[in-house]
Amino acid sequence: MKKILVVDDMQVTLMIAENILSTKYKTVTASSGEEAVEVFRREKPDMVLSDLRMPGMSGFELQLTLQKESRATVPFMFMTADKTEEAEMKGFDNGAMDFVRKPLNPDLLLRRIGNIMQQLENIQALEENAAIDRLTGLLNKTAVEKKLRKICQGAQGALMLADLDGFKMVNDMYGPGTGDDLLIGFSDILRAAVRPIDIIGRVGGDEFAVFCQGLSSESGVAKKSEYINESLVEYAKDLLGAKMNVPLGVSVGCVFVPAEGTDFSELTQKADKALYSVKQNGKHGYHIFGEGHQNEEVPEEAQPADKIEEILFESNKKSGALQLPLEGFSSMYRFLRRTLSIHSKPHCVLMFSLSGGAGARASLDEAADKFYEVLQSTLRRSDAVSRIDDTRFLALLTNTTFPEFTNAVDRIEQNWGKVEASEGTELSYEWSPLEP
Repeated sequence: MKKILVVDDMQVTLMIAENILSTKYKTVTASSGEEAVEVFRREKPDMVLSDLRMPGMSGFELQLTLQKESRATVPFMFMTADKTEEAEMKGFDNGAMDFVRKPLNPDLLLRRIGNIMQQLENIQALEENAAIDRLTGLLNKTAVEKKLRKICQGAQGALMLADLDGFKMVNDMYGPGTGDDLLIGFSDILRAAVRPIDIIGRVGGDEFAVFCQGLSSESGVAKKSEYINESLVEYAKDLLGAKMNVPLGVSVGCVFVPAEGTDFSELTQKADKALYSVKQNGKHGYHIFGEGHQNEEVPEEAQPADKIEEILFESNKKSGALQLPLEGFSSMYRFLRRTLSIHSKPHCVLMFSLSGGAGARASLDEAADKFYEVLQSTLRRSDAVSRIDDTRFLALLTNTTFPEFTNAVDRIEQNWGKVEASEGTELSYEWSPLEP
């Protein structure tokens, strides 16, 4: 029930107003402006119904005092026996929401206060909508930063910045619609990982801020990081397919409050540094800012120079194209694009798609596994292959002229046609040359 503070130096007016309003609202009263200030602090009413002219502090002065103290616009409605328009205009100039004349008319008073309450609800709804990120339903960047700026000044807990690893690859490979679905799912995972009293917001495309009140242990941060990483991979497999090859994960940078300070801007910088540390050390994990909260592995002693090739070179030396996870394939692609000018021949990238027909001899999953083997074994050791998902594959042909490219595709189709699992399947491909 909404609460109204009624202020008037005439006891009779207070009794009449209280009697009228009590049918729909909770009321508290004050017989002077000075008393009203104390009651307002204690009761925190939704609006104030005040007499305009009172000894000591007038209604105008009361309104200005309360607005200055609360640093916000206080919903005010004035009562007066003055019939001149001058007082009414001054009230509106000061920010009053309405005016009512004495003696009070019950129906008119209730209707006007009802209008004010409806306006307040509409304003609140607009403010709440403006604070919400439309895609995820979480607080948006402006709203969450406003909340965190305030809470970091007096609360104890963990401020965390969470960043999705591999999200851009999902957008590129599956399209922005699937990327949006992933963000929505990840938002639900974050909600499940924290309590209702904690704060979550989206602060960037795939960046989120979380404040867990009372959390001050590294083990607690580790458990949350593990949970959201495992849950994200599980959700992504449902969304993209069980054999999805995108290296998805979550990197979390954390700072403890107030151990590392109470200024939100400084805390954010520290959490961002911790996040950068995760990104530089394998991703899909967490790091806590500050000495005594290190969770990085201690680096081994430097390896002698003759061990470098053993460390860097692929351990699998079988013939055929180099098999890479999608992230590694993407890195190789970007490197070759950077060095196009020093190669005598162009490069080419292909995407193969496999679909099943009514007369397929094998399941599509089985056929896809067999095709990947054919693709890898048919190409050269200087080429690279990767699997996007259950039925889509990438091939990178290096130093390849157009005739060599068409010959490679012909060999792949011929070798695939010799495999029993290919019967009833349809193979298609798209290709593009690498250009600076």
